[in-house]
Amino acid sequence: MILVTGAAGKTGQAVIQALYTRGEPVRALVRRPEQVEKATADGAVEVEVGDLMDADSLVPIFAGMRAVYHIGPNAHPAEAEIGHNAISCARVAGIPHFVMHSVLHPQIQAMPHHWSKLLIEQELINSELGSTILQPASYMQNVRGVWASVMEGRYPVPYSIDVRFSPVDLKDVAELAADILSSPGHEGAIYELAGPELMTPAQMARQMSEALGKPVEAEESSREQWQREANLDPERTDILLAMFEYYSEHGFWGNPRVLAGLLGREPTTFSQYLWRLIRQGANGNG
Repeated sequence: MILVTGAAGKTGQAVIQALYTRGEPVRALVRRPEQVEKATADGAVEVEVGDLMDADSLVPIFAGMRAVYHIGPNAHPAEAEIGHNAISCARVAGIPHFVMHSVLHPQIQAMPHHWSKLLIEQELINSELGSTILQPASYMQNVRGVWASVMEGRYPVPYSIDVRFSPVDLKDVAELAADILSSPGHEGAIYELAGPELMTPAQMARQMSEALGKPVEAEESSREQWQREANLDPERTDILLAMFEYYSEHGFWGNPRVLAGLLGREPTTFSQYLWRLIRQGANGNG
């Protein structure tokens, strides 16, 4: 059985669904009791409620697993500690394969949540665990968060609309994760997973216009407005504002050849993703 932490988030859901498609039994770890039903619907055979900040309570949850897919909470100020706890529990449980869901370019210290993931990667490399590290770019699925505005003709982002990104389809990442968890030979690998195109938010908006058949314009929205609408705790807000600052100056992009090689096919393009999103509806799995 494979343990998936952070199972209630969109990444956890996608990975569980991909493993279910392969017939791989999953134990899902969620944070709150109300998330159990959703994890079960995604295909988890077992669902455990636990707190990754409480390492001692997690040891029984990790016990007996043949692999773990660790997803840290998004922009959590204690992410490095949470990653340490997951690694420690995996070592105590003797799990042979630990797959970490990291991020593209974790070495960028200007983005604190990237740097936290780098610290976890370092600990994982130095552990005695067989490990694989996945470093995905930003998801195409992120546009769903502003889809109501897109339908009104606006694609708002709290950073420059003229810097480059290489958005990746979460379904491609989940498909690869399921393959890595199901097949031997990936231990010791670190894979950068970027989408197949370099695109600015302005170019993404033009593709949205073509897919929807109506004008959509990208706009750099106020970070103050984003902060009011996000309504996050101050520490997470500061982490994400630092990310937006970095994005505005440098963008966030990588090379797609690793993902294409591992998938054995061309990764999903942004246009293909948009057509899928429109067919399924923005409230679907996307």
